This record gives sequence, C-alpha cells and structure tokens, in this order.
Amino acid sequence: MPQLLPLSRAARLAGVSRGALQVKIRSGELQTFEGKVKISDLVRVYPLVEMESSPILERVEDIKAKARPRRHEDEFSLPSPEVLVQRLETLAQVLVETKADLYRSTELMGVVARRLETLAEGSGGDLWPQVRELTAWLAAEMTKEPPRADPRAKLFAKDTFLRILAANVKVIPSGHEFFVEGTDSIVDAAMRAGLSLNYGCANGNCGSCKARIVSGQVWKLRDHDYVLSEREKRLGYFLMCSNTAVTDLVIEAAEATRASDLPVQQIRATAQRIERLSSDMVILHVQTPRTQTLRFMAGQRATLTVADEISESYPLASCPCDGRQLEFHIRRIPGDKFTDIVFGEIHPTEMVTVTGPEGDFSLHDEAPRAAIFIALDDGFAPLKSLIQHAISIDTVESYHLYWIASKKDGHYLDNLCRSWRDSLDNFRYTPLTLEATGSAPEAPAKVLAEVVQDAGNLNAYDFYVAGPEPFVAAASTFLRGHGLSQTQLRTEAVRARPSPA
Repeated sequence: MPQLLPLSRAARLAGVSRGALQVKIRSGELQTFEGKVKISDLVRVYPLVEMESSPILERVEDIKAKARPRRHEDEFSLPSPEVLVQRLETLAQVLVETKADLYRSTELMGVVARRLETLAEGSGGDLWPQVRELTAWLAAEMTKEPPRADPRAKLFAKDTFLRILAANVKVIPSGHEFFVEGTDSIVDAAMRAGLSLNYGCANGNCGSCKARIVSGQVWKLRDHDYVLSEREKRLGYFLMCSNTAVTDLVIEAAEATRASDLPVQQIRATAQRIERLSSDMVILHVQTPRTQTLRFMAGQRATLTVADEISESYPLASCPCDGRQLEFHIRRIPGDKFTDIVFGEIHPTEMVTVTGPEGDFSLHDEAPRAAIFIALDDGFAPLKSLIQHAISIDTVESYHLYWIASKKDGHYLDNLCRSWRDSLDNFRYTPLTLEATGSAPEAPAKVLAEVVQDAGNLNAYDFYVAGPEPFVAAASTFLRGHGLSQTQLRTEAVRARPSPA
C-alpha cells in the first residue's frame, strides 16, 4: 500500500506553501486520497525539489515566525524525553511493518516465478522461452542494488525525521490541520496555526477544550482540576490544554468557524508598550494575563477602556495565533479624550480593559480564490491581522496588498509589508499615495481602476477593503459596478484620519 501524507506534511516536505499544493490539486496535477497525497505523486509533481533543504520553506517559516509571535517567551524546544521515546517506539513499529512488507514482496516474487514455471509446463512447453526470460529478468532485478538517490526514499527519510520533531493533527469535522512542535499543548499549537479551537482558561480548570481522540496518541503535560468521567475516558475524551500529541492525531473538536461562534469576553489587561511611529500614530501593545487570552478572529475589533471610564473600539491588528499579545493602531484625534489619554497619560503596566471580540470582518477561510487587500490609511490595521492569519494558516493561494495613504509618509509600517513581499513568493505589495485635498477621504477612482486592471477577472479573487466609511462605501460601489459578487467582498470601516487644517 502506498504511503500517504497529510496535506500539511506534504507541503512542508516539498518546501512549498499549502496554498500552492491546493492549486496543484484543483488543477488535477496532484491526486488526493481521503485528504492525503502519495509520496510518489508528490515527487512526480515536484521533481526538482531538494529534499535535504528547502529554501522556500525556510523563507516561509521565517516570515511565519514574525507573523505569529509565540504565546510564551520560551524559544523553540524539542519534545519532552517521554514524548520522544514514544515517537521513536511508534516509528520503530512503522519500520518493522515496512521491512515486513519488503520481505513479503520478495517472497511473492519467488512464488510468482514458480507459478509461471508451472503454467509453462501445463502449456506443453510453448511458453517456456518467455517464462525463462521473465524469471531471469525477475531474478536479476531482485539482486540489483537499490538506487541510493531515489527521491521517494529521501522523502520517506525526511518524513520520518519530521515525525520525530512534530506531530500532525487533523481536526474533524472542519478538516483543518496543524503541527504540534516542541512541548506545545494541542491548544497552543492550534492557536499558533491560526485555528480557533474551543478553550477557556487554558490551564485545565474549565473543560471547555475537551475533545475526542479518533486516532493517534496523546501525552499528558500537566494534571488538571477538571474531572473527566470514566465514560468520557473510555470514549477517548481529553483536555487539549493539558496534552500534547505523541503521534499524528485525528481529533473531534469544537471549532469556531464564524465570528458569531465566539463569546464576548472582558479581560483586565496591561498596557505593555507604546510604540510611537509618528507625532500622530502609535501602536498600543496590550498583554492579557496568562490564564485569560482573548479569543478572536483575524479582522475583528475590541473595545478598549482606559482610566476606568474612557472607551473606544479599534480593530485588532495582531494575529489570533497569539491571544495574549494584542496590537492596536491608534491615531491621535485632537480633542478626543481616548486618544489624548493614550498619547499623553497612559504608561506601561497601566490596566486596560479589553472587551470583545466585535464585528464579522474575517477571512474567507475555505474560499479557493486568491486574496486582494485594499486599505486606506488606518484601514491597514485589520488587514494586517487578516494577512498574518492567512500566512499562519497557509491555505490562501496568493495575496496582493494595496495600501493607499493620504499623505507621503502614511505607510507607517512600510518595512513590514516589504518584508512580507521579500519573504513570500505569493505575496505582492503596492503602496500608493493620494494628493492631500483637504476633504474627507473619498474612493480614488483611478487607484481602484488600477486595482481592477491588475486583477483582470475579478471573480478569481476575494476582496477585503478597510478604511474610513466614505472610502469603504465608494470602493464597494466601484467594485460591484465592475462585476464583483457581494459574496467575494468584505469591508470594514475604521475611524477616519483627521482632516488637514
């Protein structure tokens, strides 16, 4: 039976993004069997991939590391000795079965040769020349030294090594996959992969992260206060926050797939750092307690309350893969109490109440189309969250960000966008600048016309537009007027930049 690889592992081994692999599958170049691909097919489709090292993969992993900060401060670590021993034992069994299959195949070749000779004798000798030639060929082939450079064998070896370092987890019924590396719990690993599995306290008290093992093996990282019944244990239930994966897993787990699936949370957090980008723009970094991370979907908003009474809603500009480290882009608005506090009075370690998530601006997670992001000024904040999430889940075919700024220095995170462009083969970045008009932002028709011209067939894309309300409304009308379906357009309005005096 041919060895089958989960799509996430196949993409990782071939050194390509999962989105690129999905393109091959949709085109028919690569066949899948119950959501998996054969090693031989992977080698056929990617014959020039160097299995010992994957520069593309290294670049993708580097940008992923920047896009999704680790939830804890520790660096990458190997699995615990107990997990390593169990993984090695599992791999030993795989090698035993592989060797047994090889011995069985050798024996079958001998049986086939003898039965051919019997058939030749029964034919009156007419088939003897052909049978002798065939059996001689079989004997010669069986004694040949196997090719040392067989790419399938190299891929098998690389996959074996990867299985020691990381386990692949598939979630049903969603079909999402992710890797569990080091000493991560299954909840932590899922968060870093951009998935929103159900969890609550993340320390084994509430039981919200209860899931069921369909196949595979887990290892308990820590004891938990939540008590599973004996019946639940027999059925394979466990807590994802307190266990890691030993082998590749298939689990049945609740997962938020829509913004409405997430509960509203209120968290007393800390203003960890204020990053000043200009005289009127800062990034407010907020950290939640270890036991109370914010569950949200990329692109959603949260309400911040400072000084115990002044509140304002802002898009989350960070990836949901780290619910502790939250990022908000805040532009100073003269006379606005909230921004005056952020720019003048707030200081690190000050308490900030975070309430959310809010809104339904989120990524088309299952859409097979490429993505185009259009931001005007501070509309970049929710799009940054979407892009980092897209990088994290690694399923989007390609991305193109058009960031329109009202003034020359308006691309306040231009270096970050350029790093995405330089690191990811499927990411394009086009910064654009409008001339200051002194009026409220309006949809720049010539800029949107350039976007439409670049895209060509709009039906091949999902569009995400964010910025001040007048811009969002005008851009929506413009794109719909050029044939874009409403189901392929998602929009988010943000607080407008102050008008020039």
